[in-house]
Amino acid sequence: MEKKKSRQRLIIEVLGILFGLLWLSPFYLMIVNAFKTKLEIFQNTLKVPTEWTFDNFTQAFEELAFLQTFMNSLLMSVASIVIILFFSAMAAYALSRNGSKLSGAIFFLFVAAMLIPFQSVMIPLVALFGKADALNFYGLIFMYLGFGCSLSIFLYHGALKGISKSLDEAATIDGCNRFQVFWYIILPMLKPISITVAILNIIWIWNDYLLPSLVISGAGTDTIPLKLFLFFGQYTKQWHLALAGLTISIIPVIIAYLFAQKQIIKGVSDGAVK
Repeated sequence: MEKKKSRQRLIIEVLGILFGLLWLSPFYLMIVNAFKTKLEIFQNTLKVPTEWTFDNFTQAFEELAFLQTFMNSLLMSVASIVIILFFSAMAAYALSRNGSKLSGAIFFLFVAAMLIPFQSVMIPLVALFGKADALNFYGLIFMYLGFGCSLSIFLYHGALKGISKSLDEAATIDGCNRFQVFWYIILPMLKPISITVAILNIIWIWNDYLLPSLVISGAGTDTIPLKLFLFFGQYTKQWHLALAGLTISIIPVIIAYLFAQKQIIKGVSDGAVK
């Protein structure tokens, strides 16, 4: 029996290693080819560079106008995340504390909205907001609230089920109004799930190309994914510069994830199990 269990454990470990290597293979290709010349990329994509060069990163940094582009992406991502966290937490708190059938129906609508593909609302969305030039950059933040709140409310709602309503009642007896109960009592207890929601949303907002390409048109407001598209022209594709730019652009997300990975795991388990 023990031999059978050890054999099964070995098979699971081997499969885990193989799947891990498969998952890491795109990162290997991106990083290795970012240090190659354009000619060497086409000669052998899988091979380690014969001579490691940092010229690609320098040129990509300049052509991307990386500091300005990075600040555009950072402003859009941070503003979107703050708004999503604030409104989603409040909405989930209201829905979880109100046990009426209407609250249940509204929560069901939020959950069902996660199944709606973006392509189905893409054309009417652009038709509606594309006419308002003032909404180009800041309207994009408002759109991210609409697309990100469904999953966020679902996770917050699951975490709030584990927080006793007696805390609300005790704070109310002490003289707190409903918003003060939420802001001073409930919200600090939602820190792990808030970090989870922030990371899950910032990953797709930071890397999103389609929605900004449809909405943003002002000069100097390009995000990193939009700017990276400049390396892919009609007649040529500068893979060495594009891969170097991609390597630079994912570094902030990786750093944020490494600092918050424990809270992410705890927050996901809280939101899914409770």
